Amino acid sequence: MDFIQFARSHGIIIDAHPPMGVWKRFPTEDHPRSRNGAVKYMGDVGFVQNHATSTVVSIWKPDSPVTAEDKKISVAAIRQADDQRRKQQQVAIQRAIGMLNGSGFSTHPYLERKGFADEQGNVLWVEGKPVLLIPMRVAGSLVGVQQIDADGGKKFLYGQRTSNATFTFDNRGVNIVCEGYATALSVRAAMKQMKQRYTLHVCFSAGNMVKVASGLERGIVIADNDASGTGQEAAQKIGWPTWMSDRTGEDANDFHMRVGMFAFTQSLTHTINVQRQSGAALQVTARRP
Repeated sequence: MDFIQFARSHGIIIDAHPPMGVWKRFPTEDHPRSRNGAVKYMGDVGFVQNHATSTVVSIWKPDSPVTAEDKKISVAAIRQADDQRRKQQQVAIQRAIGMLNGSGFSTHPYLERKGFADEQGNVLWVEGKPVLLIPMRVAGSLVGVQQIDADGGKKFLYGQRTSNATFTFDNRGVNIVCEGYATALSVRAAMKQMKQRYTLHVCFSAGNMVKVASGLERGIVIADNDASGTGQEAAQKIGWPTWMSDRTGEDANDFHMRVGMFAFTQSLTHTINVQRQSGAALQVTARRP
């Protein structure tokens, strides 16, 4: 099986070999309008992940041995790709700095729809429309921004680094990892009501949530209840006490908006108690008090 066939067997829509040595995103059969598929071709090895269905990277190797000449070509191509990626990341950093400097601190329609009408963030007006900017950092250094429009559409800057990137609400408390910004706002509000300290890590994807958690000692996972099982799989891989909505397709903000802050806080309290008492791996589906 060649690399293209291998990628297709994982539901990724791909017709030709991608540039060597870099991760590239592609549509998937289950989400043809999104780019949930990621592939990295190295010549003598390849990596494939369908983010909609798995947090695990699948590894491809060719059926026949790779010649020394082919390996030499692959190494040169990978070095070139690495240089290009670093350049793109630096461009993205400078663009993020410019966008944040050009933004103002204000409310945003997306935040209002998510139940936080008074919440303010970095808002940049682009062609007469407000774009919410979520700074993304790795080890404290800015690497890019997530852009959220008024309808909730989200995207990153071209070429920016996303691996291990987070936005953090640091109240010097228990580590809490989650995917989305709105989810973090709901959890932060609940923790404040409970007068609990927190360090909330917005990770932007389930796969990245696993990477971020691997660098932390202990904590709590706020998982999305994805129909694909991606959020649940990420939580199980992390192995921390986990809160998750009792409805498929919901994240914590959806649950908060449906049942109200009091019920959400009561539900989250159970997971916090589990984390405090045992620190053991456990999945806790939301329960109505």
